[in-house]
Amino acid sequence: MNELKALTGARGLAAWWVVLFHLRGSMAEMHPAVESAIAKGYLAVDFFFLLSGFVIWLSWGRRFAEGGFPVAGRFLWKRMARIWPLHLFVLACAVMLASVLAATGRNIDRFPFAELPLHIVLLQSWGFVDPLKWNDPAWSISAESAAYLLFPLLAVAVDWRKVPSVVLIGFVAVLLFGLLPMAGQDGLGSDLQRFAVIRCVIQFAAGTAIGALWLRWQGRDGIAVVAVVIALGLAACWGLKLLSEGHSLPAALACLLLAAGITSNRRGNPLEWRPIYRLGEISYATYLGHFLLWFVFKLLLVQDATDAPLWVLALYVVAVIASSELLYRGVERPAQTWLNRMGDRRRVAVA
Repeated sequence: MNELKALTGARGLAAWWVVLFHLRGSMAEMHPAVESAIAKGYLAVDFFFLLSGFVIWLSWGRRFAEGGFPVAGRFLWKRMARIWPLHLFVLACAVMLASVLAATGRNIDRFPFAELPLHIVLLQSWGFVDPLKWNDPAWSISAESAAYLLFPLLAVAVDWRKVPSVVLIGFVAVLLFGLLPMAGQDGLGSDLQRFAVIRCVIQFAAGTAIGALWLRWQGRDGIAVVAVVIALGLAACWGLKLLSEGHSLPAALACLLLAAGITSNRRGNPLEWRPIYRLGEISYATYLGHFLLWFVFKLLLVQDATDAPLWVLALYVVAVIASSELLYRGVERPAQTWLNRMGDRRRVAVA
């Protein structure tokens, strides 16, 4: 499958939505509309879950339909090669930071060493501990690891290519309007210890069906327009308090995902502008690395955590972009390439 560049760009913008969400408590007073939009930055993770299901279905759905469960080993290896090395590297940085803080007599409650093994193996969001410890953003990749384990069951059991479009739409509606709101009755960002995995699996599964719809509707701009109109309508219903966050905003994001997929690789698409596209390429490094970096910035440069100086915020933005480039080029990509080659050699040896 050719890359849908608009989706890469959208992923970059979503990653920065999360960055701003984590910065909001240290930023100066903003326009209420801007502040409200930034305060919903945790919903970018819901977009990631939908996007992950979308892309993985397009990449692996046919392979599972043709190869069955034996494909699962290769799939899981490649997914872990994608997410685990950078997670381990950033977690190692967190361990070093916690060790320095402990050695200097500072509080390390947010770095519980007894829970570290669960974070290493990406089980921190599976209900055993508070997932918002060590490197907070990693809770979502812990939840995604559960979706990866379940995906082979879905892909082998159901071939979306043979399912009528109306059934696909109904499946997405049931997941996002029926089941998802129960995974966060007080808002989708609440009680991650109980609902993180459920929230992820529901949206990941919806994303696979949206990917199947895209295969049928790619190039049909009229459907993209309808999807955007529906997304705006759902957002308006939430703003007017006619629908809850859980009933409206994830479904709106799903519509925007479909529209972005349909209009991808079109000349002049703003999501494919080179700087935005590059933010998408390094977005995983941005997402995993920014939180710990801001923790260090606050330790070293910020006296009042509720009102960081503008120059500190500007320097931090530059540091996030620079560190994301370094992590992408120096850790993420080389480690992924090495692990994928190792997996390929093992398969050849077994064959």
